[in-house]
Amino acid sequence: MKYLPIDSNLFIKNRKKFISKLKPKSLAVFNSNDIYPISADSTLPFAQHRDIFYLSGVDQEESVLILFPDAPKKSHKEILFLKETNEHIAIWEGEKLSKERALKTSGINTVYWLQDLEKVLFELMTQADNIYINTNEYYRAHTETETREARFVKWCKDKYPGHTYVRSQPILQRLRSLKEPEEIELIQKACDITNKGFRRALKSTKPGVWEYELEADFLYEFIRNRANGFAYTPIIASGFNANILHYIENNHQCKEGEVILMDVGAAYGNYSSDMTRSVPVSGKFSERQKDVYNAVLRIKKAAAKMLIPGTIISDYHEKIGNLMAEELIGLELISKEDIKNENPDWPAYKKFFMHGTSHHIGLDTHDYGILTDPIKAGMVFTVEPGIYIPDENLGIRLEDDYVVQEVGEPINLMKDIPLEIEEIEEIMN
Repeated sequence: MKYLPIDSNLFIKNRKKFISKLKPKSLAVFNSNDIYPISADSTLPFAQHRDIFYLSGVDQEESVLILFPDAPKKSHKEILFLKETNEHIAIWEGEKLSKERALKTSGINTVYWLQDLEKVLFELMTQADNIYINTNEYYRAHTETETREARFVKWCKDKYPGHTYVRSQPILQRLRSLKEPEEIELIQKACDITNKGFRRALKSTKPGVWEYELEADFLYEFIRNRANGFAYTPIIASGFNANILHYIENNHQCKEGEVILMDVGAAYGNYSSDMTRSVPVSGKFSERQKDVYNAVLRIKKAAAKMLIPGTIISDYHEKIGNLMAEELIGLELISKEDIKNENPDWPAYKKFFMHGTSHHIGLDTHDYGILTDPIKAGMVFTVEPGIYIPDENLGIRLEDDYVVQEVGEPINLMKDIPLEIEEIEEIMN
């Protein structure tokens, strides 16, 4: 990894929070992700499973974490299993974590090599009643590939059918949605790197530039500032392309008079940022573009103020939908009659604003969080309203990342990234 070492106290705190939620005589197991093959001997770059990283800080393949707070042996209350390094691996791939480095990274004293997993696990299973397994229960998840975690769960249930199996996800969904100060610092770092990338891309933007050239500007700044890279596949969408919500080809030439929608974020220390800006190719917005831009900006500012403790996400989105309807009437995109006759399941404003305004962000860009739970201080959300007008080859979305506070308005982690029309035009010109 390129990012600087993270203090192990963060992972020690995270484990304490998780362990406090377990039933008595319970053991929880977490696996790393696989390295996924492409073809021949090629593989995709390794990306760690966020849950084992959240609890240990270990950013390495073929790793297993076991938490057993009621273990008879003190040394077995927290255990890491790691791939043993050797001279061959060190030469060809680079040295893996030693037991000493694993302790420094995670704060876990007991480290075994992976080949000892089955032997040690057998002993632990004779002492535990409940086994917490980690299945993917994210509301947007749709995974066809069998993961290392899923293979382990099948193996474990077959090997030890007499135990009671419990889900870790309900605990993790709530814990990970509330960020520690160290986590917010990492997200802030990712946002600051995103700022550098955006300012570089902004200076490169002009008629004739290609979308992929702007993507390259972001990547240059991300890598030179120790980012993991892009937090998600970047969207650089000029003109009509901005109306395609997940446009990722980034292969069109930007034309004079168009607006480019840039939805790009850096990841740092595996923590994500998520930014969207819409900028004029020619360096200056037309009057119509300004009107649409300012309508989106007004909604964004109003929506951010609504991110306060106690708010229910569904109510929040409904209120923003009402604000959007008013703005669309002002832009003469819908009428009061359209609203009067709208389908309650698909309000009139959805024709021009079809996605949600906010989502949790953290280790995942669309991070863990129970959507029916009230918003709490310490949660981090995006705010990203947009208006999409295919008939005008115009799509505008604006997005920043906010930390909810106990009292007052949330803190904008992207406050230093140019947002107002005047500031963007000044930098471009």
